[in-house]
Amino acid sequence: MSGPDDRVLLADPASPAKKSAARGSPAYSWEKRLLKKLLTSLGDPPVGGVLWSGEEIQACEGTPATRLLFHSRRALLKTLLDPELYFGDEYAAGRVDVEGDLVRLLEQAFNRSGATEEPRRLLRRRRNSTSGARDNIFHHYDVGNDFFEKWLDSEMVYTCAYFPDPAMSLEAAQIAKLDHVCRKLRLRPGDRVVEAGCGWGSLARHMAARYGVTVDAYNISHEQITYARERARRQGLGNRVTFHEADYRDITGCYDAFVSVGMLEHVGVENYVVLGTIIDRCLTPDGRGLIHTIGMHRPMQFNRWLETRVFPGAQPPALSEVMNILEPYSFTVLDVENLRNHYAETLRHWLARFEIAAPEISSMFDRRFVRTWRLYLAGSLAAYTSGWMQLFQVLFNRRTNDDLPRTRAYMYQTDSESH
Repeated sequence: MSGPDDRVLLADPASPAKKSAARGSPAYSWEKRLLKKLLTSLGDPPVGGVLWSGEEIQACEGTPATRLLFHSRRALLKTLLDPELYFGDEYAAGRVDVEGDLVRLLEQAFNRSGATEEPRRLLRRRRNSTSGARDNIFHHYDVGNDFFEKWLDSEMVYTCAYFPDPAMSLEAAQIAKLDHVCRKLRLRPGDRVVEAGCGWGSLARHMAARYGVTVDAYNISHEQITYARERARRQGLGNRVTFHEADYRDITGCYDAFVSVGMLEHVGVENYVVLGTIIDRCLTPDGRGLIHTIGMHRPMQFNRWLETRVFPGAQPPALSEVMNILEPYSFTVLDVENLRNHYAETLRHWLARFEIAAPEISSMFDRRFVRTWRLYLAGSLAAYTSGWMQLFQVLFNRRTNDDLPRTRAYMYQTDSESH
């Protein structure tokens, strides 16, 4: 997936370094052994490795589909020392390149990492306290609305889309996701809804405009809240949607529905009891809720490069951990859906759009920023296609609420059937 500017120029075949290597000089023999060790640690995939000298090695017979290009001894040593953390750093800096399919290479790395998954540790480098959460969100979301406008859909939805038809455009699939959420919640005109973590406000505006509800939406990203308020004003929804630049822990009031889409992964498992308390406090006796979150197939550490360089404080939960929000308050789980394949399709769209916009984005920031976000999007896609990451939608209500449909048919009604 590397762009033209990222192609590596290998050493000239007649260069002294390559001639020395060809004669079997010991200057590079130990480095070739280290390169071989690195490829073996990936499970000997059909990947070749090229040193800065032009020496090449591959882990399997035949022509490798992908090659890793190391431009310095430091890049090789750091990557070998801690591939999970330093491969991303070296790639972002341009000291490592990938020739071939970046996504496929990362899929192979994720598949290999399954044997060495670390269990969840409670101590985190970036805590999601009230002040810490603001710093973490600022790092990722407040880089500028104009940046995200380059590659998101027209409604600025930065969460998994829903593709009942694989041929759908990203715009159509994001609207389908918003409707999917609203139908699951069985929103009715006059309902009061609270949304925790509203992004650029697309779901809040959609619920108010299409389902006739009033919404209080909470978010601590200043850039996103400013954008959401202006879009709501232009749509004439100012009296139906209120955007609060505040933490989810500041939610007050009483509501018929609670919804959180793409926020739980920023909460931290140590704060799940607090979140459960807030949901319990704000929902009416007949209230219902939906949590939409990226997740893990079991409790484990998030990728350290993503957690430290791209998404500080991120902690995607296992499904069992989501239950820690609901079980202490006797909420009943009504439905669990895994949209992993839908998120993979979403990321394919995002990555393709990002690559088209990469020259503009590079002029807005720099080449390292582009390579960091390319690796983040490609790595996220690989994590979903390999099954390393999941996307959960958990629907729930109070234990005493028996106002339940007998089938799931209501989740898939067309607009004409539901309005």
